[in-house]
Amino acid sequence: MLITKTPFRISFFGGGTDYPDYYMEHGGCVLSTTIDKYCYLSMRHLPPFFDYKNQLTYSSIERFNPPDEVRHPLVRCALQFIPTENIQIAYDADLPASSGIGSSSAFAVGLMQGLHAMKNEFPDRMTLAKEAIHVEREMCREAGGVQDQLAAAFGGFNRMDFSADGFTVAPVDVPDGRLKALQENLMLLFTGFTHFSGAVAEEQQKNIPSTLRQLDELKQMVGFAEGIVRSGDLDDFGRLLDLSWELKRSLSKRISNFDIDFLYRKLRAAGARGGKLLGAGGGGFMLLYVPKEEQEAFRETFAKYRFFPFAFENTGTQILYQNEQ
Repeated sequence: MLITKTPFRISFFGGGTDYPDYYMEHGGCVLSTTIDKYCYLSMRHLPPFFDYKNQLTYSSIERFNPPDEVRHPLVRCALQFIPTENIQIAYDADLPASSGIGSSSAFAVGLMQGLHAMKNEFPDRMTLAKEAIHVEREMCREAGGVQDQLAAAFGGFNRMDFSADGFTVAPVDVPDGRLKALQENLMLLFTGFTHFSGAVAEEQQKNIPSTLRQLDELKQMVGFAEGIVRSGDLDDFGRLLDLSWELKRSLSKRISNFDIDFLYRKLRAAGARGGKLLGAGGGGFMLLYVPKEEQEAFRETFAKYRFFPFAFENTGTQILYQNEQ
């Protein structure tokens, strides 16, 4: 029996430059952090007393024999990549799936870590991230970038760089007090509906040749944001989020819609310095920068929406429990 715990993430700047069609030629970078909201996977060897060999529990329960019988594409491909039999897998999470917080990739990283651990294998974090990228992007053929898997595997407040030569993950070296101050000025609002990120990512990926200017600007914002976090006026971080959201909206017509644009204008008018939809877009969570001293009144203004408290974390994926099989 074992349990893995893998964090969700918030991506601040540079999203879209982590798509291979962009970074392989132009190089990409992202500024992001993981947060204290997690997905949990429990695994154990299934006793041989049933008329099926394997079981998967998430929003559905699947009982199956060979892996190609599994309807869940990620689990099906992962069990093909790391052949495993007589296994029971159960999934739980602190936040809903398909909401922009990297839940699919956190699931992929935790799954790879757990399947390896069931065989007493313990790959390093970069290996776990690259294997999760391979399973999601190559085997499942899901459109998207590579930042989420790296964030989930490593954890922390990081700058990540991507190029044809590979990936690097570097913690942003700032005093803890600065990160805490930034965190206290951020709010996480659930827009009320989820989205299918694959469709948004697929169109965004298709549009890369015609959106190179916007992607170049989004990439440059990573360096500006690092400077703000280290020594600048933190309110400028919020203003930069606003600029990045305007650029991100132009990458695909699916990223935003009338309802989201209307809500964002109301949030800005009420005092948010800036914000953005997390993930590919189309719905889910919206990150907002609202100075701490203004947040109580801000919540009252938008009382019908759900705000989720969170904190930055730096553990990355981990095995919480494992006993002898």
